[in-house]
Amino acid sequence: MIFEGLSEKLQNALGKLKGKGKLTEKDVNDAMREVKLALLEADVNFKVVKDFISKVKDRCIGQEVMESLTPAQHVIKIVNEELTSLMGSVQSKISFASKPPTVIMLVGLQGAGKTTTCGKLASYLKKQGKKPLLVACDIYRPAAIKQLHVVGSKLGIPVFDMGDKQDPVYIANSGLEEASKKGNDVVIIDTAGRLHIDEDLMDELKNVKSKIKPHEILLVIDAMTGQDAVNVAESFNNALGIDGVILTKLDGDTRGGAALSVRAVTNKPIKFVGMGEKLEELEPFHPDRMASRILGMGDVLSLIEKAQEAIDIKKAKEMEEKLKSQHFTFEDFLEQLEQVKKLGPLNELIGMIPGLSNAKELKDVDFDDKELVKIQAIIQSMTKKERQNPSILNASRKRRIANGSGTKVQDVNRLLKQFEQTRKMMKQFADIEKSMKKGGKFKFPFFGR
Repeated sequence: MIFEGLSEKLQNALGKLKGKGKLTEKDVNDAMREVKLALLEADVNFKVVKDFISKVKDRCIGQEVMESLTPAQHVIKIVNEELTSLMGSVQSKISFASKPPTVIMLVGLQGAGKTTTCGKLASYLKKQGKKPLLVACDIYRPAAIKQLHVVGSKLGIPVFDMGDKQDPVYIANSGLEEASKKGNDVVIIDTAGRLHIDEDLMDELKNVKSKIKPHEILLVIDAMTGQDAVNVAESFNNALGIDGVILTKLDGDTRGGAALSVRAVTNKPIKFVGMGEKLEELEPFHPDRMASRILGMGDVLSLIEKAQEAIDIKKAKEMEEKLKSQHFTFEDFLEQLEQVKKLGPLNELIGMIPGLSNAKELKDVDFDDKELVKIQAIIQSMTKKERQNPSILNASRKRRIANGSGTKVQDVNRLLKQFEQTRKMMKQFADIEKSMKKGGKFKFPFFGR
């Protein structure tokens, strides 16, 4: 899960306050000492940590506790607000030009995922109704131009290039002219990177900036490099003047140093975050939602948005009716799995549900997405008749399914048992609903026998 280590330590530190009826200054200081250590271990910039702790302490000790809150809730509320403020308070969106095309220039070091992020950003903007054009200005890295074409082809987004012999400034300017001719209202420039910051790199980027006058310069940095990412952001901002940051590989960042430091150090917002390798896995960054997730309060809004984007409401309603009537088959189950997979990794989904990210009962549960793949393989190895009527599955059929899916007969039996339990449970819920609608009383099947 995102920021797993930091999240657990912060929640533990603040959790110790919950049993206390009244908080003393010593209680607050002890808790803040643990919070400070957690942030430093997460590779958050030392000055940022110092300022953060100072602000939280001043507010905790100097304010009256609201009547609706306990002292512990009051401290958690303040920490949540300060974490949100640290990361930028509100979502920062792309500023579109009043007269198209809007020019977005992506910059960064090699290895941060800049070319892939160009595609991800173009895909995101295409879903918003824009007509993006990708422009290949990285003429130095082998296969960079080809990579951008592959990405563009997968997304159905045009790519403009002039090979690797032309000057990047000339290519960028020609790309703008191409966009005007073809009616593209957003131009995304993929620039060259280096393994380190040097004068030649910055001079080239400054020349491109001077010629095309981009509306947005977005720096792409790898979240997993922690404090190094913040140093890179500071250097690029000082030399070039960036408008915002895109953090890649945030889904693999268990610490959180970059996300919690970059805004405070550069005074530039995080605009997007990469949440996986797939080309649709780029999300707008919401500081308030991220703070809530770090403190174990979940992120229901993002979960709803994911569901609205991935799930067909009409099909979901039909599935609900099938479950209630027990006409739910393995073919329906397979369709449901496809919908769930579109929502993203299970670990990330659990982190969005309030109270579940740090729930003790879930600590030892392995939310392995490979299990979904295994279940899918088992169902796909069944015949259509077997999916519709699992009761015909005898020993030889189960062996055939296990061999066909690369699993064991025990796995097939386990899935069949879980499937039958789900159908029974949904039938019971349907019976309860019918009884309540009729105004009658319903005796739960588990009790009073």
